[in-house]
Amino acid sequence: MGAAVIHLAGNAEDSGSLEEEHSRLDRLCLEALRHEVMAWPKPGLVSPVDSGSHRDMHLGTFFASIAALQGSFAELARAGEAGSSFSALQAIGLEAERKMLIATGGINTHRGAIFNLGLLAAAAARRKSDKASAGLACGDVVARIWGAEILAGRKESPASHGNHVFRRFAAGGARVEAAAGFPTVYSIGLPALRRLLQAGHDRETALIGALMTLMEHLPDTNVLWRDGEGGLDFVRRSAAGFNRSGGVDAPGWRARLLDLHRAFIARNLSPGGSADLVAATWAVHQIEALRAQVH
Repeated sequence: MGAAVIHLAGNAEDSGSLEEEHSRLDRLCLEALRHEVMAWPKPGLVSPVDSGSHRDMHLGTFFASIAALQGSFAELARAGEAGSSFSALQAIGLEAERKMLIATGGINTHRGAIFNLGLLAAAAARRKSDKASAGLACGDVVARIWGAEILAGRKESPASHGNHVFRRFAAGGARVEAAAGFPTVYSIGLPALRRLLQAGHDRETALIGALMTLMEHLPDTNVLWRDGEGGLDFVRRSAAGFNRSGGVDAPGWRARLLDLHRAFIARNLSPGGSADLVAATWAVHQIEALRAQVH
């Protein structure tokens, strides 16, 4: 499915400016992935310290994947600005997944992140060429332009882990989150992140605090896939207890998270859906900051 022509003046200056913005979006998305994996401690997740509940991946696997994805988010932004359909964006995303799998030896490190960040990058660029989208948040652009196609696409991949979980537990997963405009990112992750940054926390601490807030609320399909409803209940109760006790604002928070980390590993739990959304939360925060600078 071909992309529509960009509805902007086609002179060299405009073209160069657009390419610079696409490259900036690419860098923001890649940085979000780096910041997520480098944050520590994160219960059950890969970090610079250990592999969490994952026996098949480590920090090096993530960095190989991130390196392989360079340029993919710029391409998705370019397609979004050109008015491409979801199926066209999906084709670019699948090629990004192929590069990821080659780089990691077949290990899925970032499939969910490619989906989330790719759509957000496409939406950020779409606002430049679509007057009706100009004043919208990126999530609202995703919902308005591609939401129906995203939901329809679920039927085309019946064997996926996400669809298995959806059928068994009626949990929405990444497609429902994206089609609805990323409400968990905008109503839960982003407010938590911004509050912590405004309170003076550094980026790593704010990301971890936002992650724990997401874990408390998200019906994480990665957790459901690994350990069913009992595992999800354990993750959400653990995160809620941490947050109620003061979260990253409380003294000794790292020691408490290390205890949770060990408990998650013992149950083979990895809140990968929350990790994907905290990367998306950081990307949205940065995309909107960039937009404010431009305007």
